[in-house]
Amino acid sequence: MSAEATNPGVPLRKRGRPRIDLRRLGRVALLGPVSRDRLPDAIGHVAEAHRAHHPDADLAVLSKAYVLAESSHRGQMRKSGEPYITHPLAVTLILAELGAETTTLTASLLHDTVEDTDVTLDQVRAEFGDEVCYLVDGVTKLEKVDYGAAAEPETFRKMLVATGNDVRVMSIKLADRLHNMRTLGVMRPEKQARIAKVTRDVLIPLAERLGVQALKTELEDLVFAILHPEEYESTRALISAWEGAQDPLTDIADRVRATLREADISAEVLIRPRHFVSVHRVRIKRGEMRGTDFGRLLVLVGEDADCYAVLGELHTCLTPVISEFKDFIAAPKFNLYQSLHTAVVGSEGAVAEVLIRTHRMHKVAEAGVVALGNPYAQDGTAANQAEPADGERADPTRPGWLSRLLDWQESATDSDTFWATLREDLAQDREITVFRTDGGTLGLPAGASCVDAAYAQHGDEAHGCIGARVNGRLATLSTVLNDGDTVQLLLAQDASSGPSPEWLDHARTPAARIAITAWLDTHPAGGQGPHGQDARRPQLQPIDDGPGSRGRPTGRHLSLAVEAQGAPVRLARCCTPVPPDRILGFTVRGGAVTVHREECPTVARMRGTGRAAVGARWNDPGDLGCAADYRVTLVAESFGRPRLLADLTEAIATADAAIVSANVEPPSEQRVRHTYTLQLPDAAGLPGLMRAMRDVPGVYDVSRAQQPASTG
Repeated sequence: MSAEATNPGVPLRKRGRPRIDLRRLGRVALLGPVSRDRLPDAIGHVAEAHRAHHPDADLAVLSKAYVLAESSHRGQMRKSGEPYITHPLAVTLILAELGAETTTLTASLLHDTVEDTDVTLDQVRAEFGDEVCYLVDGVTKLEKVDYGAAAEPETFRKMLVATGNDVRVMSIKLADRLHNMRTLGVMRPEKQARIAKVTRDVLIPLAERLGVQALKTELEDLVFAILHPEEYESTRALISAWEGAQDPLTDIADRVRATLREADISAEVLIRPRHFVSVHRVRIKRGEMRGTDFGRLLVLVGEDADCYAVLGELHTCLTPVISEFKDFIAAPKFNLYQSLHTAVVGSEGAVAEVLIRTHRMHKVAEAGVVALGNPYAQDGTAANQAEPADGERADPTRPGWLSRLLDWQESATDSDTFWATLREDLAQDREITVFRTDGGTLGLPAGASCVDAAYAQHGDEAHGCIGARVNGRLATLSTVLNDGDTVQLLLAQDASSGPSPEWLDHARTPAARIAITAWLDTHPAGGQGPHGQDARRPQLQPIDDGPGSRGRPTGRHLSLAVEAQGAPVRLARCCTPVPPDRILGFTVRGGAVTVHREECPTVARMRGTGRAAVGARWNDPGDLGCAADYRVTLVAESFGRPRLLADLTEAIATADAAIVSANVEPPSEQRVRHTYTLQLPDAAGLPGLMRAMRDVPGVYDVSRAQQPASTG
């Protein structure tokens, strides 16, 4: 696949200035600057884009950084055959077009010098100062080590810690990954897929959380082209066929302009094409595409009050679709996004989605934290805050989710645990705010319970939590919180009390899960066999399905044996093992053995803390399916559409599986996550069941759950 083939953003995204010409820049880079008293031609694009956002910017430091980068990278080539200097130039241009300030662009030009050349951090610090050195160091730590099982998680951890002190580190990383994804076609298909998956699981969610929509949407399209080539080509063909037709949004846009002129409201009305993934989601949702589905109207005004004035005129003069209205100005998203969303009906019943925002909101919506500049500069700009009385620097670009991530990563000492937990954390792309009785607030992911609130507010003291009041009423710790709830956590006076293993079933945040697991690992209440037994020579013992089986059907014999004499056995809910999964057990409080699938993240956490595994196996492999009914928790990822839930449940019923519990999370950007706990009469039927669920239109992935299933 060529680099051009993996660049689906070109047909839809129209830029004000041309994209950087890598071949021309390559020639200029080899020839060098023509004169010492002017900027090198190779960064003319960067200078032009930078001055468009910062007219008074001093370009001398950019020239100095370019000269160092070009001379240090001279002779190095990219896999595409271009001189290596074209990469930092392209990354810097991406950031310049988003409005990044000079320090970020300087560090971007130098971001690979310490990693790939003889330039040292001390040299960068001496020539460009501490801030540029910190940014270069932050990205260098990420890219210095080759991808690997342990290296990749640790480099991401180091980058995130650096981002916690200065979000510009992540800005450079996102732009770096975008340019690498644009030119990924020169690599082997398997490497393309591996990089695309990390981009999908980690960097795209980070771009979303930092509000950098311009980078996020193009990254989504590039990942879509690599991981789903057939769907991508189908979407490309659909868009190409539409581009030659009459755009019904044009007539609606003209009518909106006329309406706002008559109301004497100064506004800019634009047609904003959808990117490829957005078109694909709409197609899945609606089946047959309408002409207005390929784009949306964007109305830009000067002041916040004008946004509501525009909304009032549109809803008065055009027929509104009330169910489509959302106010993200009064209640901004956690990633800084602000806008009014509505939809109006045009001629012949055409429905157009409309976004209404100020020019400032639009800049932040596109560039996110990049648009906020340097949070520590003392220039009094809107993005900057005065230092608080205690002398600590206040960073308005460090949102609550990033602070929570930095807190829990300190406890995740094992690389595998950190990597798995990071992906789980980033997959939770909606936040709620709950209020404390002392007047404070807690930011939590959607679906969080009172257990999560306890650890978010009290840290390790939450081990002694015995209950909660939600909106003034007594509630169990398993109660799922909603946006706007008021929660009061009740702590026991006994300092020796601690959490039970069942708390893990209700903990959604990494901080809570890591803290609970660590306490259980260090407080095993038992673990020895009955008095008089030789614990040094464990024997395989068949386990009857009894009270310790955590909700499994009683009175039937499970084909399971563990190397722990007489110990009660629990099949872990976090991974719901069934034959013929490879399994391991761990002794927990009370001497019980919890059995996990070997690939379960909990196994890595247990081993990381030095816990010894207990051998476990399934008995009678030739007759696994007849020994008992087996429970399994499956997660179905899908694009939202009508009758999706009915089709999924029909596929499950056709496979002779019974639904024990089900949870459907609220849609997010047309994506829906379904979690089913199912009872199977035959464990051998699990692969066929998963295939049947994947075959349901709109479902793009079905996987075994790696965390406790919510039962709603």
